[in-house]
Amino acid sequence: MNVLALDASAVSASVCVMEDGHILGDSFVNIKQTHSQTLMVMVQSLLETTGVSLSDIDLFGVSAGPGSFTGVRIGVACVKGMAMAQGKPCAGVSTLAAMAENLRDSDGIVCAVMDARCQQVYNALFRVKQGVITRLSDDRPIAIASLAEECKGFSEPIYLVGDGAALCSRAEGFSALPQVRLVSEALRYQRASGVASCAMAMAQQGKTVSAGELSPIYLRLPQAERELKRKQNLERK
Repeated sequence: MNVLALDASAVSASVCVMEDGHILGDSFVNIKQTHSQTLMVMVQSLLETTGVSLSDIDLFGVSAGPGSFTGVRIGVACVKGMAMAQGKPCAGVSTLAAMAENLRDSDGIVCAVMDARCQQVYNALFRVKQGVITRLSDDRPIAIASLAEECKGFSEPIYLVGDGAALCSRAEGFSALPQVRLVSEALRYQRASGVASCAMAMAQQGKTVSAGELSPIYLRLPQAERELKRKQNLERK
């Protein structure tokens, strides 16, 4: 199975081409250009480099959220367009689950965190043991202090990954936990290779969708909509 996977859920962007679990090519950038400028250019370049055409792709995977509302929408839109043109299935992957793939060889707890502002993160917890990843929580928005309190219950190493990892490591609750490890930058951020691995697993479980059915995963409303609801509630009082 040939998989083309994209991630544009945060500042970084990445693209991966995978064949039967083997990475043929993996491209990653962490710059402040918008994903609308970089993502499809990266796709085209990687396909040319690997000698794989869009018609060779059997499955399209994408980080469908949580993450940046704009970035997630761009990634999903790119995959929907390519998959629809080819008539191929899609896999909308949890960004947090894709991060856990980076630590598949490190036994312990993977605490995947993305900065959600206002001292909150998007988070999911996973246990990794002998190469097997087990999800311990749903994807969720949670206060950093509450997450640190929850992590006190684990005795094994806790690996912080994601763009909220450094933020959490500096927080009072986490800095007091001796089992917490801030993962190096090489493994910290979500990558399309992790998305590809998750997409393949979803395909094996029959959890793919059509291009028309693929949609972003938002754990909360965008800030503009939250502000509008707040103002509407105040006006009703």
